[in-house]
Amino acid sequence: MKSSTSLKMRLPALVLVLEIVIIALYAVFVTYDDDANAKLQNNQTNPMDNALYRDYPYFADVQVMIFIGFGCLLAFFRFYGFSGMVFNFLTATFAIQWAILIQGFFQFYYDGKIHLGVINLLNAEFACAVVLISFGAVLGKTSPVQLLIMALLEILVFAVTEWAVLKYIRINDAGGTILIHLFACYFGLGVSFVLYRPRLNNGHPKEITSYHSDILSVMGTLFLWIFWPSFNSALTFKGDDQHRAILHTFIGLSSSTITAFSLSALFNKRGKLTMADIQNVTLAGGVTVGASVDMMISPVAAYALGVMGCTACFLGYKYMTPFLAQRMRIQDQCGIHNLHGLTGLISSIAGICAILLATEETYGPSMYQIFSHRAPPEGDPKLLELQKLIPGLKPGLGRTARDQALYQLAAIVSTIAASAAGGVFTGLIMKLQFLASPSDEDCFDDQLFFDVPSDFASIEELKSGAISNEKGNVDKADSKV
Repeated sequence: MKSSTSLKMRLPALVLVLEIVIIALYAVFVTYDDDANAKLQNNQTNPMDNALYRDYPYFADVQVMIFIGFGCLLAFFRFYGFSGMVFNFLTATFAIQWAILIQGFFQFYYDGKIHLGVINLLNAEFACAVVLISFGAVLGKTSPVQLLIMALLEILVFAVTEWAVLKYIRINDAGGTILIHLFACYFGLGVSFVLYRPRLNNGHPKEITSYHSDILSVMGTLFLWIFWPSFNSALTFKGDDQHRAILHTFIGLSSSTITAFSLSALFNKRGKLTMADIQNVTLAGGVTVGASVDMMISPVAAYALGVMGCTACFLGYKYMTPFLAQRMRIQDQCGIHNLHGLTGLISSIAGICAILLATEETYGPSMYQIFSHRAPPEGDPKLLELQKLIPGLKPGLGRTARDQALYQLAAIVSTIAASAAGGVFTGLIMKLQFLASPSDEDCFDDQLFFDVPSDFASIEELKSGAISNEKGNVDKADSKV
């Protein structure tokens, strides 16, 4: 292994520093939330009312997506399976630890402590998902040291953006279309732009898949597909809102899946299916319904959004990804712009349309709960009338549908701008030579950072084996003659 990419000192030193910082901050600021604090429990407390039983199923589902779904999905390269899965494991574990702190510091602003409970872990997992989506843009071209630095900085930028958007712009984004998918996409593209490798624009010899790596990647797709309804519905209001979110996500995923199969066969020159389409394009519907997932958009709209998202995602892989690499100096390795960017934009527009069309005739009084910023402000007589119908309804900002739509648009623009700028800055840091960046020749190869088993076949061994087989076939033909 080249000394410039050795992890012997770099990785342990970075991890040690991060652990010291995290331990110190946890010791000073992190405490239990009310549902995890034994001091607040008594004989009047019903254990089954604990938030654990409401939130843990969603936490567990999203964990499966993070560690198994993303991990397997990113293991599609023949020589990069160890790295795809294990670097995902490493990055995700650190990102969740770090996100608990960074997101929690906005609680510190109010009462001086970070109150840790299952819901905090769930929010940290969503922040982690942002990092893992961005990771897809630079898959195969970065070291684990670079990825930890990327997670460190991206969580910071994400938490600030999330706080600013939710506190000052105030939007409806139940499925995380704007603050997760769009942010992650354009942050990853910003990093990729800075880490551009012109010699890899026409491909790399190791940038290939295998029969088994493709099967493993599809397993990741299936885990993501199955648990995506939990991802989209975890933070919605319990009851009918959450019910609709699950229904819409399943319908969107279903329609995008069958559309992906048909498009794959249609655009294949030999009329066959392409595994890359099955691994990625089938998931597009889960993103496309995200911005309006808890709204009364109707099942047919969810189905149509799944078809639209799948089509945009498929065409993006076919035409947009090469264009970005050749003309924009953005090598989007896993096509995150197609699965999260294009579909995220469609989803955001659909969400704006749903907001503009929302009326009390369709939603009833609950409209002011779903679109909380449209609820009457404090002191408005209508608020008192609505609170009689919906106990616990909080005062809103009195926005009209048009006002809220404009705020949604502002959130989209500001989120993309903040994430792209943050990605460029992070890329500049990741480009520093001492962070063990692999050379062009060593990209997409597990041997650079792992002790590989004896049955690991290198690209040179595969080539020599092919040459030997070809020579053997020629010798057999000569002997027959």
